[in-house]
Amino acid sequence: MNEVRISSWNELNECLYEGSWQQPLGRFRARYAFRGMQDASFDLRTSLVRLGGSYRQLESHLLRNFRKYAQRSSVPGDSVWNWMAVAQHHGLPTRLLDCTYSPYVALHFTAQDIAAFGTDGVIWCINYAETNRYLPGRLQEILKEENESVFTAEMLSRAAGSIEAFDKLSSEPFVAFFEPPSLDDRIVNQFALFCLMSSAAARLDDWLAERPETCRKIIIPTELKWEIRDKLDQANVTERVLFPGLDGLSRWLTRYYSPRNPDAPRG
Repeated sequence: MNEVRISSWNELNECLYEGSWQQPLGRFRARYAFRGMQDASFDLRTSLVRLGGSYRQLESHLLRNFRKYAQRSSVPGDSVWNWMAVAQHHGLPTRLLDCTYSPYVALHFTAQDIAAFGTDGVIWCINYAETNRYLPGRLQEILKEENESVFTAEMLSRAAGSIEAFDKLSSEPFVAFFEPPSLDDRIVNQFALFCLMSSAAARLDDWLAERPETCRKIIIPTELKWEIRDKLDQANVTERVLFPGLDGLSRWLTRYYSPRNPDAPRG
C-alpha cells in the first residue's frame, strides 16, 4: 500500500488531490473516498466488529429491531440499505464505514480533538474506480447501466434486497461504496459516502492491503496538526458546519477558544 508522510500544508494538498485530473472530462474530478482519523494507528474495523461477541449473528437482530422501533418516517422508502444508512448515521453498530467525497472533511477528523494533537493522524484515500473492478458481475452491470461509479440504495436493491442476498453475490470478498439519502444537513454538509463490505466480518484495511493499487495512506504528523486546524477553521470546515445545530456550535466554540499548549510543537 502506498503510504506517504507529509511535511507541509502545500504537500498535503498535493497529496489529497493527486490523481484528480480526468482527461476524458477535461475536469479535476477525484475518484476517491476519503476517511480521516486522528490516530494513524487506528485500523478500519467497523462499529459492528468493535461491538465484539457474536457480532456476525447480531447484525440482523440489531437492524431488525432498529427498523421495528424507529419511526417509519425516519427512512425514505423501505430499502434495507436506506435503513442501514440511517442506523449508521444515528450510532447503531453496522458493517458500514463513514467516508466522504471531501478531502477537507476527512482532514477535519484528523484534527478535531486537541487532546489528540500529540498523535499522528491519517487519511485513507480509497480509489473506488479501482475497487469497482473487484465487484461481482451484477453490481458492475448496474453501475454501467447507470453510468455511475458509486451506488445509491435503490441501485443496491436491484442487485440484493437483503444483507444475506448481498453477501451471496460473490464467493470472493468485495467492497462497494454508496451514497446515503440526504436525510439531514449533517449528511449533506459532510458530503457523506459509505463503505460497504461483502461480509460483516471483513476488514477493509486487510482487503486493501492485498490490493495496494486501490488505496494510499497520508500520514499527518503531529507538528502540522495546529496549522491544519487553524487553516480548516478559516476555510469554515468546522463542527459548526459539519454537525449543524447547537451541539456542533458548542463543540466548535469550545475547541476554537481552547488555549494552545505552549509546549506543543509548531509547524
